[in-house]
Formats: sequence, C-alpha cells, structure tokens
Amino acid sequence: MNPVILIIEDEPAISDTIQYALETEGFDTRVLFLGRPALELLANSHVDLIVLDVGLPDVNGMELCKIIRNKYTLPIIFLTARADEVDRVVGLEIGADDYVVKPFSPRELSARVKAVLRRTRNSPGNPTDQSGFSTGFMIDAARRRVTYCGQVLDLSKYEFNLLATFIRRPGQVFSRDHLMTLAWEDPHCSMDRTVDAHVKNIRAKLKAVTPDTDPIITHRGVGYSLKEDL
Repeated sequence: MNPVILIIEDEPAISDTIQYALETEGFDTRVLFLGRPALELLANSHVDLIVLDVGLPDVNGMELCKIIRNKYTLPIIFLTARADEVDRVVGLEIGADDYVVKPFSPRELSARVKAVLRRTRNSPGNPTDQSGFSTGFMIDAARRRVTYCGQVLDLSKYEFNLLATFIRRPGQVFSRDHLMTLAWEDPHCSMDRTVDAHVKNIRAKLKAVTPDTDPIITHRGVGYSLKEDL
C-alpha cells in the first residue's frame, strides 16, 4: 500500500503540480481545494501526511492545523507565500513538521515529504498505528490510544493530546502556554496549573507501567519535555 498524501491547496495549477510530482514518486494522493472538508475526510479515510496551504479561502491553514492536531498525529507540511521567519516559527510551534515557501520546486517538496515520513516513522502498511519518535511509545491516532512499553494507557482527552505532543517531538521543551495552545480547543479557558495537573496524571500512569522510569522532564520555570532516549 502506497503512502497517502492529502493535498489541501486552493490553486488548481499548484495542486496539479504537487499531485503529479508526488504520484511520480509512487505516492497516492487526495486533493481538496478547501480546508474544512479535510476533517470529514480524515475521519473516514487513512492519510499518511498532509500538504497544507496556509492561505485557504474558507479557513486559515494554521487554525486548521491546530484543529487537526487535537485529534490526529499525522505529519503536516505547510505551503505558504509568506517567508517571514515569525510565520515559519509559529507554524512549526503549532504542530507543522515542515514548512515550504512558494514558489518551490516540486522535486524539493517530494524530497521533504519523504524525509518527514521517514522521520515520523509512519507505516503505510498499517492504517491506524503511527509510531512516536521515542522508544517504548506507539500512537494509534484513529483510536486516540497510546501504548507504552506494550501496555495501552487509559488516558483522558487532554492527557492524550499532551502525551501525543510530547511523543512527536521528544527533547523539545514546551512551555505551559504552548501546551495549552496545542492540546486545548479553547486555551483561554484553562490555566497553567491545568497543564501541571494533567502532566501529573500522565506521569502516574507511566510510572504504573515502569515504576523506575519517569519519561517526562520538568524544566523549572519553563515547562516540560519528553526524554529522547528511554
């Protein structure tokens, strides 16, 4: 089964070019010209990676990325006409795995797609399982389930969102504000201590599996990260 790439781009000339380049490299593709229909497609179809235009007519690509991140861990590559560094950093912080500025080489985009798929260890032959970077963790995005050292964890909605965020980027230090932005639909309704409470619960569930190991690192005055090597 070839990896499936979802292209969300409202300019047909660009989407056609991307589709041709990716299919030439052996990928299967799906194309949408609006962002919101992607949510229904993801709920009913398997997708390995999304190529997402930031400037869509119906929804901002970055906002759509945040919505997708609340449910799925599949990698996302942004396409944008804006080369501003602040936009690039914000895009990566809210969950994008890579960032390509228009105009771009179709061959370069294909290479980035391959690199991101390798890096995130997606398994095209398994439509539900998606491996995290860290040894010992497996994410089943479709079932919103995390397996740790062979044992399925009983996680609440926000515990899953937080842990999946850590697993995708081990070693990266996330501030509490950043975690609330990534894991909560309305972060303004939550407080810093809400993150602390959920991390405490996650730690307890991980320790129940491996009592002598604490995979989550507290960075005093900053936030949290997941150990890179467990």
